[in-house]
Amino acid sequence: MLEIIAAVVVLVVVGLVVVIAMQKADFRITRSATMATPPSKPFEQVNNLRNWEGWSPWAKLDPEMTQAYDGPEAGKGAKHSWSGNNKVGEGRMEILESQPNTLVRMKLEFLRPMKATNDVEFSFESQGEQTAVTWTMTGRNNFMGKAFALFMNMDKMVGGDFEKGLASMKSK
Repeated sequence: MLEIIAAVVVLVVVGLVVVIAMQKADFRITRSATMATPPSKPFEQVNNLRNWEGWSPWAKLDPEMTQAYDGPEAGKGAKHSWSGNNKVGEGRMEILESQPNTLVRMKLEFLRPMKATNDVEFSFESQGEQTAVTWTMTGRNNFMGKAFALFMNMDKMVGGDFEKGLASMKSK
């Protein structure tokens, strides 16, 4: 009887490992919002990492979070690092490319609670007197990331935060 239980447990574990391993590794999360402002205003909110505190959905999750900035104040080479509670974790980001009023690309590294490196892009498209702002994060899940994504809808979870951030940016 014990052998049967052990065999069933092994089969379940192996089956779960196979299902997790077969999950798609690459992911893309994107959200957009239209703002009644020229592109320069939301661009400045993103391009100067010190401005993120005013609109980022994660900035208010830990009032005790420590933050540091390095490099230029804005644009290519600007860096931001943080360490906080379990809701914000620890990480850093760096602006890799900045095209005035049209594009900001970043490297985003999470150090905890899970290690990950992702690419982030903000695009700003003028539409008459409005601006369409699109926030995209792409990356590749490792085995643990695939397992987490199997049980949690990352697009809804992170996408919801993107929506909150864009809505907050709209009011700035």
